[in-house]
Amino acid sequence: GICKMAAILPLELIDKCIGSKIWVIMKGDKEIVGTLCGFDTFVNMVLEDVTEFERTPEGLKELKFDQILLNGNNICLLVPGGEGPLKVDATS
Repeated sequence: GICKMAAILPLELIDKCIGSKIWVIMKGDKEIVGTLCGFDTFVNMVLEDVTEFERTPEGLKELKFDQILLNGNNICLLVPGGEGPLKVDATS
């Protein structure tokens, strides 16, 4: 199908997310939710008010950070406005 919005480049979409909450699903078992402060053309990101979720055999572990620099090489999926795995799991 055709996109409902006008064509938008991936970096333009990420740029619109600056200052907003973003859910980042990483390669492996980690997911990160935080406020996007900035990024570069490699999609390396600076995030603030961060919660990192890690899926382990014991369940979902949470770590909190004030600010992180996230390497873009390990990102699988970005969800603008996403709240993280807990919000999704709670509704299913």
